[in-house]
Amino acid sequence: MRTALTIAGSDCSGGAGIQADLKTIAAHGLYGESVITALTAQNTFGVAEVFPVPLDFLEKQLACVFEDIAPDAVKIGMIPGAGQMEVVKRCLEKYHARHIVIDTVMVSTSGRALMDPEALGYFKEELLPLAEVFTPNLPEAELLLGRPIKEKEERVAAAGELALQYGGSVYLKGGHDAGRADDLLFSKGGARWFLGEHMDSANTHGTGCTLSSAIACGLACGRSVEESVERAKGYVAGAIADGLDLGKGNGPLNHMYRIYPSLGA
Repeated sequence: MRTALTIAGSDCSGGAGIQADLKTIAAHGLYGESVITALTAQNTFGVAEVFPVPLDFLEKQLACVFEDIAPDAVKIGMIPGAGQMEVVKRCLEKYHARHIVIDTVMVSTSGRALMDPEALGYFKEELLPLAEVFTPNLPEAELLLGRPIKEKEERVAAAGELALQYGGSVYLKGGHDAGRADDLLFSKGGARWFLGEHMDSANTHGTGCTLSSAIACGLACGRSVEESVERAKGYVAGAIADGLDLGKGNGPLNHMYRIYPSLGA
């Protein structure tokens, strides 16, 4: 069985973070492992509180995973501070981690900051260059580049600039658009659009976590970046369209709407 590790924050309501990642990994037929960077108190209304994990305990979690059941791919989500980022980077390099996918989590959907502002520089300079793929949405890409990104031509230029700057493939998500959900992959093979209809759903909590974990599952199974993101986009669309309706706010997806056989066939 192939294995995937998620390094991210915990969501006690189960819709995002570590919990969404492990559900996604299980649904793809892989064995999931988790290293928690922060505890969060949150639900479908938003994030109420964040408690970062102490650095020494974070490092012990990483060592225990890599020294026993080494993952075939790694997904990185919320890392609240530069100290945690430094520990993660050191361990990924020490254990020669493969197929790293970074979800550029900076702010929650409800507007709560999930990364210390002073940690952004370290994130950009030290962590992003480790990624085989990273998955910013439009606001995150604007924050990384320091300028607005609107038209499709601007998105292609922005994704190309990010790929050149950090060295990995960039999957620029378009879910913030009204009426469309067109994503752009910029990789060594050039730019490719993955088109999609915007679904009118109030239950999209954890979509970014889910997408990046699904991409990591594809890479862990030996698929190309392009095939991995194409399959991941389809999986997320299906999990939204399934129509799960839990909670009184922005509810979660149905991660288990489809269960893939072992090795994510």
